[in-house]
Amino acid sequence: MTGERVRIFDTTLRDGEQSPGCSMDLKEKVRLARKLQTLGVDVIEAGFPIASDGDFAAVKAVAAECRKVTVAALCRTLEMDVRRAAEALHGAARPRIHTVVATSDIHLEYKLKKTRAEVIEMTRQAVRLARNFTDEVEFSAEDATRSDVDYLCEVFATAVAEGATILNVPDTVGYALPAEFSQLVGTVRERVVGDREDITISVHCHNDLGLAVANSLAAINAGARQIECTVNGIGERAGNASLEEIAMAMRVRADQLPFETGIDTTQLYSTSQLLSRIIGFGVQPNKAIVGRNAFAHEAGIHQHGMISNPLCYEIMTPESVGVPNNELVLGKHSGRHALALRYQELGYPLTSGELDSAYRRFTDLADRKKRIYDQDLISLIVVDAVVSPEAAMAGEAKPWARTVAA
Repeated sequence: MTGERVRIFDTTLRDGEQSPGCSMDLKEKVRLARKLQTLGVDVIEAGFPIASDGDFAAVKAVAAECRKVTVAALCRTLEMDVRRAAEALHGAARPRIHTVVATSDIHLEYKLKKTRAEVIEMTRQAVRLARNFTDEVEFSAEDATRSDVDYLCEVFATAVAEGATILNVPDTVGYALPAEFSQLVGTVRERVVGDREDITISVHCHNDLGLAVANSLAAINAGARQIECTVNGIGERAGNASLEEIAMAMRVRADQLPFETGIDTTQLYSTSQLLSRIIGFGVQPNKAIVGRNAFAHEAGIHQHGMISNPLCYEIMTPESVGVPNNELVLGKHSGRHALALRYQELGYPLTSGELDSAYRRFTDLADRKKRIYDQDLISLIVVDAVVSPEAAMAGEAKPWARTVAA
């Protein structure tokens, strides 16, 4: 039995690129877009065409290159923006115009300098115009989580009346908590969507409080069927919801999230690595799913459990996300079991006494050195076994130690 489908809307090329230091040129954007298509995303938001000639060219190039996915172009609720987005998407196999306007009072007063009535009219005109160019129009209410709920629903209803089929509820400043965000999405679903199956609720969450993924998952349970996210969670300020974390949360916890995506999870790690190489901006080592330490184990107790059965400490396999294997990192927290296994892998099985001696030397070295490499381990047992040149010549050292020493 298959679960209900949740669409993955990737905005790495648009919102992700807005992150300081994460800009990409045209060739790099097309290369990443190809990889995103292989990964299995449903929608690639390729850029904001009115913003620059570069963004316009990127949307046009991605639309020409990626024929199996929907390609979206962002625009404000302004006629010139909508027309520019439509021009960039001309010839796309599956185009989507994504128009956005702020709905919170603070944005209306200080940024837009518009009244609520004016914003509703802007919404009406923009969506109506966009529908002249494409069947698929997405409407976003920027800063939805700080908007008056009644007014937010009124704006969404206006967009639906003019032909928008995707309603995006953004937590633009990463302000919401999961329970209240879930309630907001549920309210939009109840008041605006009702029993209409042709309208999709989307969410776009930022990570200012570290809750972007949690809020996105809460929204799914409340009825959202599209998640907007980025590879490695890059984006404005603290970033966006992480694509790889969302995909694996739904896969690992299918008991609580019985939904499906089109993501080939075995492509997650290579996609993350490609983005990191393109922007020269890697993820932190302890980043979930794709970080260098995501499948590494240093603590002795953990290593013992991993050696006995990886399920003791891993809720997914490295292979499931495209990582070649897990890694037992030898450091000062490692235990005898992990050390013995590494020596055995290196071809030096140790007796209990030999292991005790090697472990003492190992922990002393680990207090002075953050990472212990294989050559360090070999040196430790050579030093321990070759007591003196005379003893070695007399054959009192271990045969393997003499080989290594040579």
